[in-house]
Amino acid sequence: MPEAYIYDAVRTPRGKGKSSGALHEITALSLGTQVLQAIRDRNNLDTSKVDDVVFGCVSPVGEQGGDIARIAVLNAEYAETTAGVQVDRFCASGLEACNMAASKVMTGEADMAIGGGVESMSRVPMGAAGGAWSTDPQIALKSYFTPQGIGADTIATKYGFSRDDVDAFALESQRRAAQAWKEGRFTKSIVPVRDQMGGIRLAHDEHMRPDTTMQSLAALDPSFAGMGAMGFDEVIKQRYPELEKINHVHHAGNSSGIVDGASAVLFGSKEMGEAMGLKPRAKVRAMASIGSEP
Repeated sequence: MPEAYIYDAVRTPRGKGKSSGALHEITALSLGTQVLQAIRDRNNLDTSKVDDVVFGCVSPVGEQGGDIARIAVLNAEYAETTAGVQVDRFCASGLEACNMAASKVMTGEADMAIGGGVESMSRVPMGAAGGAWSTDPQIALKSYFTPQGIGADTIATKYGFSRDDVDAFALESQRRAAQAWKEGRFTKSIVPVRDQMGGIRLAHDEHMRPDTTMQSLAALDPSFAGMGAMGFDEVIKQRYPELEKINHVHHAGNSSGIVDGASAVLFGSKEMGEAMGLKPRAKVRAMASIGSEP
C-alpha cells in the first residue's frame, strides 16, 4: 500500500468569532482561498498534480455552503481538474478532512491531496445548519441529545474533574500558546489574512488571552448551567441515573473557542513528493474514528 507523507501545513491566525473580530468582514471562501494560494505558492505546486481538496466545515450553509472546497479551488485558480469536497463532522471536521486526504493517497486514489478546514463562526453562527437534533424532539429524546457544553460538564461530573482541574488545564493551554508564539513555533505555518485591497487584517492569533490567571477564570460564571436547568440536565440523568447532579464547571474561559479561520495540509506519495522536489515533514501511520460516551 502506498505511504502518505505530509509535505506542508499552513493556517490563518484564529480571529475572534464575533462581529468585533478582526476576520468578521472576511468570508469563509476568502479564508479558504488564501490558505490554498499559500500552500501552492510556497511549494511552487503544479496544481494539476493535486487530485483533490477536502475541507472540513461545520454548518456548511449560506456563505459556507455549496461545496466550499470546490469553490475555493477555483477561486484560488488551481487547475480545473483539481476536485474539491466538503465534510462535516462537527469539531473534528478539519481532522477528518485530513484523514480523508491521507487515505486517498494511501489507497492509491490520489498521488497528492490537500486536507484542511474553514469556518467563519462570526458570519455563519453555530447551529445555522439545523438538523434533526435541534428540530425533532422525538429523535433528540431517543438519542439523549444534549449540547456539547452539557456533554463536557457530564464528562467532568462522571470522571471527577473539578472546576479547578479544568481551569488549570485551560490556563496551561494559554501559557503554552503564548510560549509557542514567543519562540516562533508558528512562524512557518501562519498565513496572514489579507482583505480585498491586499492589506493585512490579522497576522497573530486574536483569540489568545496570555494574561489569564486562575483568579480571572474563577470569576467567570458557568456557561451551561442555564441550559441544564431548561431540561438538559434531566436528559443526562435519565441516561446516567448514577449521577445525582451535573456539576457545571465549563465557562467562556475554559471552553473551546468561537473563532474564524482556515487551514490546509499537503499530503502526497513518496514518488510524487520526489518528482516535485518536496521534502516530507511527517509520515501518516494510521487514523481512526469512533463514537463515544457521553
